[in-house]
Amino acid sequence: MAVMSQAEFQRRRARRKWMGRAFHAMCLLSVCIALGMLAVLLVYLLIQGITGISWSFLTSFASRHPEQAGIKAAILGSIYVVTVAGVVSFTLGVATAIYLEEYAARSKFARIAKINIANLAGVPSIVYGILGLQIFVHSLHLGKSVLAGGFTLALLVLPIVIVAAGEAVRAVPPSFREGSYALGATRWQVIWHIVFPLAFPGILTGVILAVSRAIGETAPLIAMGALTFVPFTPDSPLSRFTVLPIQIFNWTSRPQEGFQEAAAAGIIVLLVILLVMNAGAVILRNRFQNKWD
Repeated sequence: MAVMSQAEFQRRRARRKWMGRAFHAMCLLSVCIALGMLAVLLVYLLIQGITGISWSFLTSFASRHPEQAGIKAAILGSIYVVTVAGVVSFTLGVATAIYLEEYAARSKFARIAKINIANLAGVPSIVYGILGLQIFVHSLHLGKSVLAGGFTLALLVLPIVIVAAGEAVRAVPPSFREGSYALGATRWQVIWHIVFPLAFPGILTGVILAVSRAIGETAPLIAMGALTFVPFTPDSPLSRFTVLPIQIFNWTSRPQEGFQEAAAAGIIVLLVILLVMNAGAVILRNRFQNKWD
């Protein structure tokens, strides 16, 4: 085998350093372009919509006159629908993740289920809207109600919740389980008192981030028949409803400039709600992590 000369070694070393610096520069440029586009979008929205945000805008119903249009019904509808979706996806998602990770971790069924769940996370949202229309609106006769919308969004985010909860449960060290079994604890006691509390910060973060996606979805709710013009607030789980993304979509389709400004203001409100939810996820996660550290 020929021995590499000192000069050849230096040339290869210099080339590798140059390639590393070039790759680092490309990554940095990509980040700057993405953040720059986001900054331009946010500045445009603030310029167009910040003047339209007022107490009247937040507490008024939709109107055919842009100066009187508000998002009260859309905000309350979003809260109701996302609450239903969050409760259902948390309950079913965490239970499914615990079963797949703790009870059927080594089975062929668990491997097949995990593959299909991961694939379901990439299904277009409109497919879940069509599924919700058939199952909840027509088959279960829930109508185009808050419950039907919440269940549809729960189907949408359920794969994400299962994957996030499964990762959190899998991250609990096996030594905790083995030590508990050695002390005579049953499997249920180990899961309830050891695994679930330790995995809860990760589970909670995944659930809130999944629900944050759900609150911004439009296509599945339009497919299952949510209203675009609602001059009332839902008074029961079976009431008709609208949500912020649909209200914004309705305004952007109008030619009047006033509705375009109202849509920009609605987007700002929606972004604030998403930021608050994500910040809440981080705060809760840190609080529970500090509790168990």
